[in-house]
Amino acid sequence: MNTHTPEDEKQSLPEGAPEDRDELSRGEVTQLLLDWNHGDAAARDRLAPLVYGELQRMAHRLLLGEPVGNSVQTGTLVHEVYLRLFDGNGVPCRNRKEFFGIVARQMRQVLVDVARKRGGKKRGGNQRRVPLEEAALVEPAPNLDLIAFGEALDTLAQCDEEMCRVVELHHIAGFTIEETAEIMGMAPYEVKRLLKRAKIYLHDELTR
Repeated sequence: MNTHTPEDEKQSLPEGAPEDRDELSRGEVTQLLLDWNHGDAAARDRLAPLVYGELQRMAHRLLLGEPVGNSVQTGTLVHEVYLRLFDGNGVPCRNRKEFFGIVARQMRQVLVDVARKRGGKKRGGNQRRVPLEEAALVEPAPNLDLIAFGEALDTLAQCDEEMCRVVELHHIAGFTIEETAEIMGMAPYEVKRLLKRAKIYLHDELTR
């Protein structure tokens, strides 16, 4: 286990080492989140540029397969999530990975809200082809009604919050099995077990 603090990493960081710079950035994000949650408003302003690229990556990944002419733009989604998260006094999380888990949930909720506004009265009118990772989760359904998918995850959260969070971290935020396990404080095999159960549950919900 790495017990070095961000300050230790700064002192030992070789100039021009991309991987070390990435690790330092992650340490900075965690520290800024902690500072912001303890009332340091300036930390929020320093945090935004550090996480913006990752927010864009997550938004792009989530929007893959959106129907042409009926999709939320990546920048629009990032901006809306930014307002929901950063227009406050902090985000209740302990580190960078937990933060992006919360981001994943907010992105999903934004898309559900948009789908409801655009065509909630015409169920099925806002279907979208989902990314391969999501399609694999709920296979064999190749297309999902985004509203129905959001409602299925909300129902799953009420039944099993832990299972829903694993789905959001792995399939929406894009964390690996090992990273998801670290965030959730469980073994990788437990994450795989929950994902398998979630696949069955969501498939049943979406193919009724």
